[in-house]
Amino acid sequence: MRLRSADIVDSISKEEFVSKYFKPQKPLLIKGFAKQWSEYEKWNLDYIKQKANEQEVPLYDSKPADANKSTDTPVQKMKFRDYIDLIKSKPSDLRIFFYIITDKMPELLNNFTYPDLGMKFFKRLPTLFFGGSEAKVLMHYDVDLGDFLHVHFEGKKRILLFDQNQSSFLYKVPLSVHTIYDVDYENPDYEKFPALKYAQGYEIFMEHGDALYIPGAFWHFNRYLEAGFSLSLRALPTKPLQFTNMLYHVFVMRYSDKIMRKILKQKWVDFKQQWAYKKTNKKLKRHLKQSA
Repeated sequence: MRLRSADIVDSISKEEFVSKYFKPQKPLLIKGFAKQWSEYEKWNLDYIKQKANEQEVPLYDSKPADANKSTDTPVQKMKFRDYIDLIKSKPSDLRIFFYIITDKMPELLNNFTYPDLGMKFFKRLPTLFFGGSEAKVLMHYDVDLGDFLHVHFEGKKRILLFDQNQSSFLYKVPLSVHTIYDVDYENPDYEKFPALKYAQGYEIFMEHGDALYIPGAFWHFNRYLEAGFSLSLRALPTKPLQFTNMLYHVFVMRYSDKIMRKILKQKWVDFKQQWAYKKTNKKLKRHLKQSA
């Protein structure tokens, strides 16, 4: 893969952010972004554990969802405080996914401030994501197609980003926001997946307090290098074409896939994987022919 670093700044004005990154839909890493919050020192695993009380949370691993189960079925459940003790004490690939703090830990709403960057944040859904030192999130783009600011805490994290115009090289699965499940983005097999060699994207390493602007519909692969967690602040599409595309993804594509998955189970998953592989390799041959 042809990876480059995203632009990195320590601070940025609203005007510069809008003109150089938001309008062109270009990623940006803002180092130490969260340090400006008055409650910055509370953004750590120990504080979350203190506030967790008796909450039980669903946990997910790094494997693709079981075709015989709902895609949101957790691999297990655990007390929140026990989960934090687990990922702090030993390697684990267990993750907490899309933890909505407005519903589950609203006191955290007082510990951050929405930035004035020209983005219209959807304040109903500030969400947290947690992972152990072996956790990863398979390559995907968000079904709501929204821009978001991703603020990371505790251990380091590696993120790969690709624009939608790189989908032809990423083995995109039809009727899905995922790529082929067995692509290893940490050690790509270019013999099996030759199109990946031509995918152009970004490689970003995040540390405590950093914020990453991820444009809407960008592909992203997340790898926790150490136990940690992130806060995502979302801005839903507002332009008519983007909004219509979002509605298609949420209400047509996603539910069509769920119906077929429920009926055919693993056969449907296997069919889509094979379809994606053949389709991408055909596009690769066309690309190479045009480039010759």
